[in-house]
Amino acid sequence: MRVVGTAGHVDHGKSSLVTALTGINPDRLKEEREREMTIDLGFAWLTLPDGEQVSIIDVPGHEDFIKNMLAGVGGIDAALLVVAADEGVMPQTREHVDILDLLQVQSGVVALTKIDLVDDPEWLDLVREEIREYLASTSLGQAPIVPVSARTGEGLSELVAALRQALDSTPPRPDRGRPRLGIDRVFTIAGFGTVVTGTLTDGALRVGQDVTILPRGLAARVRGLQTHRQKVEVALPGSRAAANLVGVQVSDLRRGDVITRPGCYTPTQRFDAQIRLLPHAPQPLQHNATVDLFAGASQTPARLRLLNVQVLEPGQVAWVQVETRWPLVVAPQDRFIIRLPSPSATLGGGYVVDPSPVARHRRFRAEVISRLETLAHGTPEEILLQALDRTGPMLEQALLQQVGLPDDVAREALGNLKSRGEVLPLAPERPLGAVVSRGQWASLTSRLRSLLEAYHAQHPLRTGMPREELKSRLGLEARLYGEVVQRAIAEGVVSATEAVVYLPGHRPRFTPEQERRVEALLARFRHEPYSPPSVSEAEAEVGADVLAALVEEGRLLRLSDSVLFLPETYQHMLSAVIARLRRGEPVTIATVRDLFGTSRKYAQAFLEYLDRERITRRVGDERVLVQP
Repeated sequence: MRVVGTAGHVDHGKSSLVTALTGINPDRLKEEREREMTIDLGFAWLTLPDGEQVSIIDVPGHEDFIKNMLAGVGGIDAALLVVAADEGVMPQTREHVDILDLLQVQSGVVALTKIDLVDDPEWLDLVREEIREYLASTSLGQAPIVPVSARTGEGLSELVAALRQALDSTPPRPDRGRPRLGIDRVFTIAGFGTVVTGTLTDGALRVGQDVTILPRGLAARVRGLQTHRQKVEVALPGSRAAANLVGVQVSDLRRGDVITRPGCYTPTQRFDAQIRLLPHAPQPLQHNATVDLFAGASQTPARLRLLNVQVLEPGQVAWVQVETRWPLVVAPQDRFIIRLPSPSATLGGGYVVDPSPVARHRRFRAEVISRLETLAHGTPEEILLQALDRTGPMLEQALLQQVGLPDDVAREALGNLKSRGEVLPLAPERPLGAVVSRGQWASLTSRLRSLLEAYHAQHPLRTGMPREELKSRLGLEARLYGEVVQRAIAEGVVSATEAVVYLPGHRPRFTPEQERRVEALLARFRHEPYSPPSVSEAEAEVGADVLAALVEEGRLLRLSDSVLFLPETYQHMLSAVIARLRRGEPVTIATVRDLFGTSRKYAQAFLEYLDRERITRRVGDERVLVQP
């Protein structure tokens, strides 16, 4: 599930464009519809041509409502920057782009709207060039520009295609097993009670789950979940979700609160961060300056303690310790925005390095700065998790080498992650085996189920998918694949034989007519056990798929391209031949033929099968036991 956020100047047509794309008017307030101006966050969703549904957050463009805009863009995967063709880049275009750049939103599309109001192609070219030049030095420097008209529909299909490409370049949100839903809307529905909405990150929420609401630690239970007005049992990371909560009232909650599982996060009023002032920030930042800080959907006054500079000038970067007036929930690498309280203006932004430092830092201390520099690349645990989330299952030794941490630090961090269940060993009994992050394991098992469900639907008469085919489809090397299947079997996700993998409970089911033909065929095998029907005769009688199912189920044993035996017939012949060999009596094709009253074809197929199974070995015309 992905989230796209709009951005752009007031009256440039953001809400109209969202309505034209989705058929949903994102302006939900009566005042918004009367004034034809977005005041608060609006929501809609778009179904892409490939069937994927994408959430859209529509933000207000007026400068008076920039705080509402900031509550919505913190969790987006891509931006839909809207610029009106008749006006071009305007003041709120610039501030919104500044915010997207500070949040490092790397993917996006520029919708050049209202092209139906512009008759001059040269003017459109000038506006395009202005946008390209303005965006060149920002995180949206590569964003395509798509001319559209919400009124006529021109360019909408091209815009959808561009959004698809932008989202394809954005990795999905990882499931770290630590869900966070930053509340951006709280309301009541008659008969249901308290409902909140937000963008879910870092983990999944489930119906019936006990949750805590931070920073105040309120206890609640998830009574119901919806995504795009559809009930779901599980809301996945990266999705827009509405949660019906039991145990709290609307008056207990506010925008910026965070829903999570108990024990996952601890609210903080102090964190370490790196910040950057905009090159055109209205003023330098002084030590101990008070700003408005926006993180996720939350807003709080905060004081910034500069740790390595006396004064932070526009365009410069510094280490800071942030002290907030109210507790909030942040995690390493979370990005935030800082603004002047009065006159209200965006100053810059940054990202969290340490969400809970143990002490108030003294300024200009080399050891403090050195530690922050190290933490800027993530804690050892974060670095390991990011590597596993990026690559999927890895051999433990390869992971430790890849992350570039000191070996003792990496091993300690990996041990911590294993003890917390955030990293799973695929084969716990095997030292230095493969490991996988909990999020990637959830994705892998989901993919396993999907592949096998599709295979069972396509081949209902087969026991399961051949192991080699499944390995190829998963794209894993042999050892990793083996350990993945081994853990999946241990968890009951899949079942397997030596040859195939299948979903638990799946069994080939014959129609009554197929079962009748099967019984008739097996009766022929029992009637002439040593000269049974050939493969081609059996296929003609029951069909190739039914015969393959009989072989996979073990009701028939295939010795060669043309020879089948009942398993009990094979076992009887095998026992007799082994006994003969152990008595020192010779065994040849002629011996088997005469012993069982069969033909040379069947005797030869039987002995060659024993050779392949490494039960016997050919010496001249005779066979000897491989292990007497």
